[in-house]
Amino acid sequence: MERGGNEGTRAIIVYRRDPFEESNLNELKSLAEAAGYEVVGSIEQARRPHPRYHIGPGKAKELAQMVRDLKAERVIFGNELKIVQVYNLAKLVGVEVIDRLQLILEIFVRRASTKEAKLQIELARLQYELANAREKVKLAKMGEQPGFHGLGKYEADVYYETVRRQVHKIQEKLKEIRRTRRLHRDRRAELGFPTISLAGYTNSGKSTLFNTLTNENVPVDSRVFTTLSTTTRAINVFGEKMLITDTVGFIDRLPITLIEAFHSTLEETIFSDLILLVVDVSEPLNSILRKLSASLETIWEIGATGIPIIGVLNKIDLLSSRELYEKTMRLKKI
Repeated sequence: MERGGNEGTRAIIVYRRDPFEESNLNELKSLAEAAGYEVVGSIEQARRPHPRYHIGPGKAKELAQMVRDLKAERVIFGNELKIVQVYNLAKLVGVEVIDRLQLILEIFVRRASTKEAKLQIELARLQYELANAREKVKLAKMGEQPGFHGLGKYEADVYYETVRRQVHKIQEKLKEIRRTRRLHRDRRAELGFPTISLAGYTNSGKSTLFNTLTNENVPVDSRVFTTLSTTTRAINVFGEKMLITDTVGFIDRLPITLIEAFHSTLEETIFSDLILLVVDVSEPLNSILRKLSASLETIWEIGATGIPIIGVLNKIDLLSSRELYEKTMRLKKI
């Protein structure tokens, strides 16, 4: 079940990229729409990060004018911003500004259905808040801006301790869930069945493949991050019983806060005997390579190195024989 209060909220998306980096606006637009926003405008700038606004001062003023002209209610950056940049931008444009991490968290809130997923999302949100608590209060005391309302009444250390206690409380709850998950994993190991994890970039088709292999009916959606919790089922492969798990999708530059918060879910991949890395080959080659690189990097970050990986090329029916051959040859070189 999806939840969220962004339905129809008019938003402008902004992405600052390095001079030789390819545009990421399309993915950012998909993320914003998955969070319920109506994207009414976009700005992209190729430059080094500016300390005050992340984008350049001139582009920031252009953004402020666009907010007024398009009657935007939210500005969404595809980059991770420093709190002082969020504050400066909110002060300039007059509406709340969120960054990539906050946007992904909003999507997760909408998609979460299990107790564990909800706790992990709240942990990630609070850890982000904890890291910025003192500075947010300090900035709010200078003058409250959209996204900073109500914080000026706190003392920085008091607010920090309040958030820290909330973080500890959730961590304790997650420890208990992890113990239960570990017991289930140990029981499966005792049965001696090989375990397979389906991994891959979000919206690559993992859950569709999982349903096909298991005759299950886990939710499938064309939007990103449909799967936020793992599902394990038994399958028969050439007469041998195996266990296969559908896992959380990866995304480029997945914030470390989310990797840490979702560790108990992601660690299912660590204990696999085999990883099937699903790749959507219907996309342009540059996009395939970027997403494949992001997926492999995340697998490395969660500690799943040393596990055999087999690439699974998905959506080949959307390609001509020649396109499939050319992409396959290119991917073989990785």
